[in-house]
Amino acid sequence: MVSNGDNKVQGKTPGELMEILHFYADAGVDCVLEEAPINRFKQATEISNEIPKARQSEQPRAAHHQDAHQKQPQAPTVQASTPPPLAATVPDEAAVSDARETARNAPNVDALREALASFNGCNLRFGARNTVFADGNPAAQVMFIGEAPGRDEDRQGLPFVGRAGQLLDKMLTAISLDRTSCYITNMIPWRPPGNRSPTPLEIELCRPFIERHVELVNPKVVVLLGNVSTKALLGTTRGILSLRGTWSQYHPNSDISIPALPTLHPAYLLRNPAQKKLSWQDFLSIRAHLDQPAGDQSQ
Repeated sequence: MVSNGDNKVQGKTPGELMEILHFYADAGVDCVLEEAPINRFKQATEISNEIPKARQSEQPRAAHHQDAHQKQPQAPTVQASTPPPLAATVPDEAAVSDARETARNAPNVDALREALASFNGCNLRFGARNTVFADGNPAAQVMFIGEAPGRDEDRQGLPFVGRAGQLLDKMLTAISLDRTSCYITNMIPWRPPGNRSPTPLEIELCRPFIERHVELVNPKVVVLLGNVSTKALLGTTRGILSLRGTWSQYHPNSDISIPALPTLHPAYLLRNPAQKKLSWQDFLSIRAHLDQPAGDQSQ
């Protein structure tokens, strides 16, 4: 929220005001406040009370008008109605079931991309510029799954293109990988307002799509970047610092089991550069796992 009287907008050019509006939108601002508080409940009640009075006062006028012009044909009247105030839709179990059904019916990655782009069950999509699906090579042996898009990702429609993505690219290069030899996506395809953490409901709504995504790609290795994807896909409450570097098995369905390695999110490493040594150990483990011959995936 932002006040109309914010002194930051005084004396600004139209171009500068546009930059400020983009800043507020990126920060999650969703409405404008007046200088004086407005009681919206009282306002709605007053409008509701005025409508019957207005209709009653119109009746005598209509009767008089009909007597004076009863021989003239009357044009049909259309009564204007006051639209109900907009309210956020809270997804329920039906929305989660719809997500499962929609994801399950996607026969390939391209169809899943289209299904996700048209899915309206998650409110995050209405505040995002783009649906951020994936980047890289879907036929690659390793699939990286992060948390959710940030500002740069939301603008470009691609995962990991901001500062965290630039660090990830350097980490990939260090183990002889790049975006042509790996596949990168996120647990959540839409940017949460203000880069907040996704809620449990938002994660559940998006879970069927990422599970189907992994199932369709069927990589040799899944790398889970950070807490959100690790906890959601491995079904654990343990934190990433206790889980990182430990291989386990991820099951997108009952028939598929894929070696999975949780590791620290690049955004965390930007805030805590001393922890890069832990990620380096994890990435060396990823390289070693990829280099193992087919059928020899001992941990």
